[in-house]
Amino acid sequence: MLSGFSGVVGVVLLSLFARHWGEFVQYCLTLQISLHRYLVQYLLLQRDHHIKGGLMLIAGSFAYGFLHSVGSGHGKFVITTWLATHREKLTASRMITLAGSLMQGIVAVLFVLLLAVSLNLSMGDLSLSRYWMEKASALLIAGFGLALIARAAGIDRLLRRAIRPSHHQHDATCGCGHKHQPSADELTGGWRNAAWVIAGIGIRPCSGALMILLFANAVGMFSWGVAAVMAMSLGTAASIMILATWVHHFREWMLAAKPPLVVRYAGTLGRVALVAGGMALILFAVVLFSTVIPVSSNGDFITAGC
Repeated sequence: MLSGFSGVVGVVLLSLFARHWGEFVQYCLTLQISLHRYLVQYLLLQRDHHIKGGLMLIAGSFAYGFLHSVGSGHGKFVITTWLATHREKLTASRMITLAGSLMQGIVAVLFVLLLAVSLNLSMGDLSLSRYWMEKASALLIAGFGLALIARAAGIDRLLRRAIRPSHHQHDATCGCGHKHQPSADELTGGWRNAAWVIAGIGIRPCSGALMILLFANAVGMFSWGVAAVMAMSLGTAASIMILATWVHHFREWMLAAKPPLVVRYAGTLGRVALVAGGMALILFAVVLFSTVIPVSSNGDFITAGC
């Protein structure tokens, strides 16, 4: 009942947002620019021992992270594709989304801590490091897409059989008690898929997080910069978890309808969905790889997309 109601609500909201989505995203981007300035001000207030500075910094960072994930981004694309092609439990979906978002914040902290604080690299070197990390992120997403296609084709099962060969010739009537055809629910990949999703979301640090960390380090408030970045990650997680919840309920609503064609060809359609999702991820990764902001000696990676 709940999944059916959520599905109907989701369709209605989607139709309402379709007309004004562009304006809504532009408004969020404009608000993010304003929040950038406020975050810097709040950090300076905290440095001057104003109590409200730290509180506003954390609250503002959470809002920034939430609004940041409204626009286009790799995290939403990865999680949406994964949920659309895998029948994962809602709690697990939310936890994986949270882990991926938190990893994104942790990667940003490690990036600045190791390269800017410990090694004291120049802005040009930081820009170069950012450049290759974004390239690696695109390759990882493409690898996830290839893994989905390989799973749909049964390559992983062939590899397992090659490692542990069986001398028994199986067929549908052999009576050995083994299952010879995977069901639609078995095409999930388990913890390996979860690791792919978390890494795909988290390996690419957010430019806003890098900006606040570098500024915090410059004014001697690095620990507060870390707190702000983790608040950003929680805000991003909250936004993407809302999307994940909607996709989950919409998918369950579609499956609950049980169209005759879906019931009859569930396994085949599951594999087709995996192939389609894998190809979409690969195409997205190609676009992401080819549109990485070039290296700049001035370190303008701060203005790059996330």
